[in-house]
Amino acid sequence: MKKIASFLFLFFIGLTQAQQLNCTVQVISDKVTNANTQIFKNLEKSVSEFVNKTDWTGEEYKQHEKINCSMVITVNSYDSNQFNATLQIESSRPIFNSSYASPVFNYNDKDFNFRYIEFENLIFNPASFDSNLVSVLAFYSYMILGFDADTYALNGGRSCFDTAQQVLSVAQQSGYKGWSQADGNQNRYFLISDLLSGTFDAFRESMYQYHRNGLDTMTKDNKVAKEAIITSINTLSSIYSVRPNAFLTRVFFDAKVDEIVSILSGGPKVPVSDAIDTLNRISPLNSAKWATIKL
Repeated sequence: MKKIASFLFLFFIGLTQAQQLNCTVQVISDKVTNANTQIFKNLEKSVSEFVNKTDWTGEEYKQHEKINCSMVITVNSYDSNQFNATLQIESSRPIFNSSYASPVFNYNDKDFNFRYIEFENLIFNPASFDSNLVSVLAFYSYMILGFDADTYALNGGRSCFDTAQQVLSVAQQSGYKGWSQADGNQNRYFLISDLLSGTFDAFRESMYQYHRNGLDTMTKDNKVAKEAIITSINTLSSIYSVRPNAFLTRVFFDAKVDEIVSILSGGPKVPVSDAIDTLNRISPLNSAKWATIKL
């Protein structure tokens, strides 16, 4: 009787646990012409329910506190429950005392291959590899949570990144691409390894400075906020002397390039010439956009 009571207690606790993500999921299957489209609709529903209803951290978030994000699965081919796809992940966070949401994480995973059987339950267990679909979705859910937490507190996302590292360690034995350093130099392995490496501490410091010292103070003192954002760019630039063209630097600007152009071009006048030189040095791929910044 005690065992039954304990089970029911845990069951109802599970039902009442808050979830942390407010994720819009889309499955694009235009490239596939030899399959019943219903399976893609069911995949979309399964992924949405999995990401949004899983309690990733045990912390209770009110509805307005949930992290807004999106996952777009583009299916390149499908055969016998095997999917070859890419996954685009984006997340944003609100800026204090404004209606603006700032992009935080914008990443495209090109090695998203998985097996999915229609109507199967997607259940996450951090200690085991159940499917590549579950592991990849869990990995990026923790990445979204970690990035978001880092924007509010210096190294605030450590516990989420540690769990993402655990997901990676378990999944490495699966043989699926993207989990190993042998699969390329810009994949899940390097994304989490670099984030947890002391070599790239400046990236996480910059994320905090940019959002808390910069964007979150915009409505209070626009000039000080703009200067803080320039400081965060200088902090990020310290990585360049150690690792030019670092993966994390690209990740930062994939989310922030248009926002930075807008911030440095508008608002109160502050010296931005040195900042533009820094941006051109550490992110030359975006030089055309840096050239549009109004002095």
